[in-house]
Amino acid sequence: MTQKIALVTGAGRAEGLGFATARALAEQGFHVFVTARTVAQAEAQAAALVAEGHSAEGLRLDLADTDAFAPLAERLRTEHGRLDALVNNASVFPDMGTPTALDASAADIRAAFDVDVVGPWALTAALRELLVAAPAARVVNLSSGAFWQVAGLADEAGDVGAPAYSFAKHTLNALTLMLAAAFRDTPVLVNAVDPGQVDTHPELGTDDDDVPPAEAAKWVAWAATLPAGAPSGAVFADGERVG
Repeated sequence: MTQKIALVTGAGRAEGLGFATARALAEQGFHVFVTARTVAQAEAQAAALVAEGHSAEGLRLDLADTDAFAPLAERLRTEHGRLDALVNNASVFPDMGTPTALDASAADIRAAFDVDVVGPWALTAALRELLVAAPAARVVNLSSGAFWQVAGLADEAGDVGAPAYSFAKHTLNALTLMLAAAFRDTPVLVNAVDPGQVDTHPELGTDDDDVPPAEAAKWVAWAATLPAGAPSGAVFADGERVG
């Protein structure tokens, strides 16, 4: 059987959800491209997976650097000819302490959208031929419960905290639906996953509601391996459709 190929963005931290997802897919037999903003980060985490007996390699990939996407696609095309799973996990949270939309800076808005919306959009488009070439490729966009702050405004007006990040994640969910429609005549499924509150920064302290990265990653990997006939364009949380 030909080994499946996966690419996970934002997987450069051992404590992060991206690396936990890369490990979860590797445990299912995928050859995983572990990507991060520096070569050193990516190669270190890929080496950790290889040391565990998995198949992986590290690549530098910064979602704000869209010019790097075409060379990446060409490399994957030359070496593998297809991509079975793309996990758009990389994200930035530039405005954690910003209380309302009126307080957001233009720099924070651009930063959030460059990485959380433009990056996944452009990367998926750059890799579309490889995704279509796979028998049943899956694209997973990492959403956030923060999107509910925006989605819920139609029912109840209120301030949106971390507005740039929250609106970017809300937009990512809409992008998921749009990409699913674009792939509608192919076997490719595109979905978003809200991983919940994940303990990816233990140095900052752990809340009672935090879940370990490995626990959240199992649902991301689940969405990256959905069977034919599963939903496309949906938002999932803990395996349940919420959007």
